[in-house]
Amino acid sequence: MSADEDVNSNYAGVFEGRIGFGRKPALILIDFVEAYFAKDSPLYAGVDAALAAAIELRDVARDAGVRVIYTNVEFHPSMVDGGRFAQKVGALTSFVRGSPLGAWPAGLEPNEEELVISKQYASAFFGTSLAATLTAQGHDSLIISGLSTSGCVRATCVDACQHGFIPVVVEEAVGDRHREVHRANLFDMNAKYGDVVSLAETKMHLLDVARTQ
Repeated sequence: MSADEDVNSNYAGVFEGRIGFGRKPALILIDFVEAYFAKDSPLYAGVDAALAAAIELRDVARDAGVRVIYTNVEFHPSMVDGGRFAQKVGALTSFVRGSPLGAWPAGLEPNEEELVISKQYASAFFGTSLAATLTAQGHDSLIISGLSTSGCVRATCVDACQHGFIPVVVEEAVGDRHREVHRANLFDMNAKYGDVVSLAETKMHLLDVARTQ
């Protein structure tokens, strides 16, 4: 590929597939915690618009009777369970158990019926019960929102694909600390692992799910 060749032209005809929505989705909200919203946090990302979109999406999913799952990151105070990830990214100490930076932001608090999965690594599947839960409940697809696009969202999207679930990444409901990193990872996920779709299209699908139940 030459330096002047357009990336869309280069990918055309090879990475243009679309899977579409599944029959029985679950919605996951990945790591929407104060560490990304508190301006004095080392992980502050300025992603309030993604949070607002995720809350809107969550509310539609609730009304449609679609399962809602949340994740957070939580480490032992010693960080011993952070392994190489914690060695690589020192700011992960923000997620030590009990830290206020691990709290849910206003408006996103789970209700008593909704599942919260705590994890130590990027993917919501790695070392957790997520795949078994989705399989046992008959879900074939995972609608993905969360933070950050280049980290936990991407890792979860790839693992969803590899576990046999259809990954649907909602463009407005994911965010990252840098716009170009965000855009590049959306492009790559859409090209290779799942579908990146708009908030409006996803809401319409959830309403269709509600009508067919």
